[in-house]
Amino acid sequence: MLNGIKVIDLTTVVFGPYCTQVLADLGADVIKIETPGSGDTFRWAGTSAATPGMGPQFMALNRGKRSIALNLKDDADNAVMRGLLADADVLVVNVRGKALERLGLDYAAVRALRSDIIYVHCVGFGQDGPYADLQAYDDVIQAASGTATLLPRVDGDPRPRYLPSLVADKVAGLHAAYAALAALFHRERTGEGQRVEVPMLEVFTSFMLLEHLGGQTFDPPTGPAGYERQLDPDRQPFPTSDGAVSIVAYTFEAWDRIFALLEDPDFITAERFATPRGRFEHSAELYRHIAALTPNFTTAAVVERCHAAQIPAQPVRDLSAVMDDPHFAATGFFRRREHPSEGAYYEVPQPLKFGAMPNAPRAFPPRIDEHGAEIRSEVERRD
Repeated sequence: MLNGIKVIDLTTVVFGPYCTQVLADLGADVIKIETPGSGDTFRWAGTSAATPGMGPQFMALNRGKRSIALNLKDDADNAVMRGLLADADVLVVNVRGKALERLGLDYAAVRALRSDIIYVHCVGFGQDGPYADLQAYDDVIQAASGTATLLPRVDGDPRPRYLPSLVADKVAGLHAAYAALAALFHRERTGEGQRVEVPMLEVFTSFMLLEHLGGQTFDPPTGPAGYERQLDPDRQPFPTSDGAVSIVAYTFEAWDRIFALLEDPDFITAERFATPRGRFEHSAELYRHIAALTPNFTTAAVVERCHAAQIPAQPVRDLSAVMDDPHFAATGFFRRREHPSEGAYYEVPQPLKFGAMPNAPRAFPPRIDEHGAEIRSEVERRD
C-alpha cells in the first residue's frame, strides 16, 4: 500500500529499524544507510548462521530494505546521500541533532533538498527539555519512566529491574511508524511536509502510564501510582499437574464458572464474595484458591474446561516452544525462508492482514552495502 513511497533509513539498532521495517512491509522502498565496514551495530547481536554481521536480531528487523554503505563525513558519499534525499518521501533518522547539523542533514538542510519531505527524528528525549542531548537506550528509558520499579511492586523484591524485552525501543518504533503514516496522509491532503519528533522517553512513559498513573491521575490524588490488577502478586499463571496455565476472570459471573469447572463451586458462594466489590477486594484470596485447585488437573484439561465455559485461558508455553503452537502453524505466523547467503531461517512477517494487500514475502535482510552499486547508479541517472 506504500508502493512508490521512498524512505531513507538513517537509523540503527531497534527503535528506527522497527519503524522502517513496518514501512517496508507496507510496500515502501526503504534504503538503509550504513557505516562502511561495520554497518548497523545490531548486525553483531546474536550468532550469525553464515555471514558475520547477519545476526538473528538484525535479520528480524531489516527485511524488505536495500543497504548502501556511506561515510557521511566524506564529501562524495555525503553527495550521494543528498541525491537520495532529493526525491525521497520520508527520512527516518536517529542521529542526535548536533551531529545532524555537522553533516548537513538537519531538517532545514534536508527541506532545502525536498520541500515536502517527511522528516521523522527518532530521539531519546524531547528536544525542548534538559535531556535533549543525552544518549538513550532501552534500559535508560525503562529506568527514567518508572518501569524498572514495576516488578518490585509485584514480588516484593526491592531491587529495581528491567522488563526482559526491548519494549521501550519497540513501542517507540511503532509510534514512529504511525507518525510517518499520519504525516504522509497530511501531505497527501495539503502538500505540506513536516518534521516529526518521536522522543522515546515521552513515548514510552505515555505508554506505561496509561494504566499506571493510577490514583495520581487526579489532583489531589485518589490513591497511589500503579494499576492494582496488574500489580497483584497473586494474579500470575496457575500451576497444573504438568505445567502452568493462564486463566482470566474479568467479569463477576466468570468467577462462578471458574470454580465450577475446577470442581469447588461452593467456595465462591461465601458472603464476602457476594458482590462485585467484594470479589475485587478479595481477589488475592480468589487467585490463591484457584492456584490450590489447578494442580489437580493437567494443563490441557484446564484449558479445555475453560474454553467450554467461555473463560479466557491458554497454556503457559516456554519461549522455546512458541513456534510449535498449532495456531501459529495454521495462520502462517512463522515463515520459513531460504536466504541467499544465510540459508534457512524463520521470519515473523507483518502480523496485520489487509484486504487490499497480500501478505507476500518482502526482500531478504540485506548484507552490508549489498545494494550500494545499484543505489549509486540510480542517483547518477537522476543527476
